[in-house]
Amino acid sequence: MTCTFFGHSYISADISASLEDALVYLIEKKGVNKFYVGTHGSFDRQCFEMLEKLAEKYDIDYKKVLSTVPSKRAEWDKTDYSRAVVPDGIEKAHPRFRINFRNKWMINNSDYVVTYIKNPFGTGAAQFAALAEKKGKIMIKLGDY
Repeated sequence: MTCTFFGHSYISADISASLEDALVYLIEKKGVNKFYVGTHGSFDRQCFEMLEKLAEKYDIDYKKVLSTVPSKRAEWDKTDYSRAVVPDGIEKAHPRFRINFRNKWMINNSDYVVTYIKNPFGTGAAQFAALAEKKGKIMIKLGDY
């Protein structure tokens, strides 16, 4: 079973406890052992850091899903891409739409979606959470909406 995440780029709250509870539940009770995380903002960063912590206890696979690969060698050399994956076909998408392509790929390749959304109107996170719900993904909502 696979899980992905959608949340606001900037979050002011520390949601570590509720995020950890949700992930432990998915791992222990639902058999989720694969996780895809985006690369934009504090929610994605908190998710990835929590997965790093949980990987010390659980046998899980977690990846950052890139919307682009750095074109400059200096950027490539200073970044650890050992836990990164690039969706097939993303290079054919216009650069402006690569995040959308990546997010749809994550939805299509996941069974569960964990969200942290405080404002459901007009945000990319809310739009992709709604798409995931429409596609029948099992949702775990950490925000207020």
